[in-house]
Amino acid sequence: MTDRLADRLGDWSDLAFFSENWPGIKARLDADTRSILPPEPLRFAAFELTPLAQTRVVILGQDPYPTPGHANGLAFSVAPDVRPLPRSLSNIYKELQEDIGRHPATGDLQNWAQQGILMLNTALSVPAGEANGHRDLGWAPLVEQVLAKTSQKPTAYVFWGKQAQRLEKHIHPGDHLILKSAHPSPLSAHRGFFGSGVFSEINSWLAARGSVPIDWSI
Repeated sequence: MTDRLADRLGDWSDLAFFSENWPGIKARLDADTRSILPPEPLRFAAFELTPLAQTRVVILGQDPYPTPGHANGLAFSVAPDVRPLPRSLSNIYKELQEDIGRHPATGDLQNWAQQGILMLNTALSVPAGEANGHRDLGWAPLVEQVLAKTSQKPTAYVFWGKQAQRLEKHIHPGDHLILKSAHPSPLSAHRGFFGSGVFSEINSWLAARGSVPIDWSI
């Protein structure tokens, strides 16, 4: 790992992944002639915007949006000028509106990340136009280590869909809030995502612990 990347990662840079797994993944990405999303400067945006010490909530996604210009390094988030919103994000906003009566004006969720929400995909790269194309590239240890590390203190976890829920086993026991429901994808949102009230439940949990609630509207 270069010193520059370590500086960008801050207190996440101690994860074993970055010394043991990342060099091999980087070599494979560098050798890939396809367009890889998101662009390299945005690949670790989730860690840059949400330091470990400030992480209060972890929301897991699957992989970056495969449409060029959409992915910005945060799970479910898109660049602020993207219209229409991806369907999963549109459903998240519908549930937000139903749950708390408001949602952000654009699909860019950087403001959530800056409030202590780690919005992490289980793969941090994808070939353009090939959803799940890097599912087996080697990103899994990173997510497992993040869950183990963040669960050393009380944290709220959001697992949407079975793929995310299978990772719950990597959380250390503790005074956590663990929320599980169907994925917000149009294929499954009506099976328990809509009406789950996840956003208000997180804020109630944070408030009960004396922590500032998330402003989900920005």
